[in-house]
Amino acid sequence: MTAHTTLQRIKPWIMPAAMLAGWIFHEYIGYITFIAPYLIFIMLLITFCKVKPREFRVTHFSWLLLAVQLAGSLALYFALLPLGSDFALGAFICVFCPTATSAPVVTNMLGGSISKVATFSIISNVSVAILAPVLFAQMDTSSGHHIDMLDAMLKIAYKVVPLIILPLPCAFLLLWKAPRVHKAIATHQSLSFYIWAVALFIVVGRAVSYVVTAPASKIGEMMALALVAGVACIAQFVTGRRIGAHCGDRIAGAQSLGQKNTVLAVWMAMTFFNPITSVAPAAYIVWQNTINSGQIFFKTRRDLKSASL
Repeated sequence: MTAHTTLQRIKPWIMPAAMLAGWIFHEYIGYITFIAPYLIFIMLLITFCKVKPREFRVTHFSWLLLAVQLAGSLALYFALLPLGSDFALGAFICVFCPTATSAPVVTNMLGGSISKVATFSIISNVSVAILAPVLFAQMDTSSGHHIDMLDAMLKIAYKVVPLIILPLPCAFLLLWKAPRVHKAIATHQSLSFYIWAVALFIVVGRAVSYVVTAPASKIGEMMALALVAGVACIAQFVTGRRIGAHCGDRIAGAQSLGQKNTVLAVWMAMTFFNPITSVAPAAYIVWQNTINSGQIFFKTRRDLKSASL
């Protein structure tokens, strides 16, 4: 058995292992959390090097997904508001949250269109950076303090722009000024998967830390928030897949809508809402990565069977 075959066989288990390790070692995650933004930046740079500038196009596909993200999140918020603002906000943030930085990476692994997901990821994150302060200022956030729209916009932009926007011009700059370096990066896409596994280890560890520090009296509410996050996750993957089928790429549609920038979501919930609402996006991390682990597992198994024929 070659080294490549061995790596292909263990690849489906790397994500679950990273999640389990994050759970086990969550007490120590704080020591390495600072490297997460750098990992995400490098991961996106590697992925974007595979996409040519002309492939970034805003299409009907992007507008449909954005409509579901924005209108769906508000509809869910108002539908659940009678059950309590914390519950409604937890569900809201799971849908309103923009596309994950790792979505193009997973899409590439599953054989979908990187350019479609990367384009929507930028649109999705920029839209949230602009609209979140306006919406948060009008909502019953139970945070106990007034939300200044300009201050909130600057804070969110500070979180979004360096990680989502900058890797793209950096990739294009390498294409124009250092094409050999660009080609070398583009031909080593598998590196992004292993970088993502380390980032996932950190993200899950942080999420578990948020949950275990909550008071025991909130366990029932936390379980309800985790459940609604699971329903929202499955619904978005299914809806995205259907939109993608309509527009010619099921994988891109599912990843664009279903895989969320949960690091940003947890931060927004902790910063602007009652901290208990952060349990929903923290649980979403587990839901979405469980779904993706399964998809990668079955995709890898099919590829290995095809290679052996």
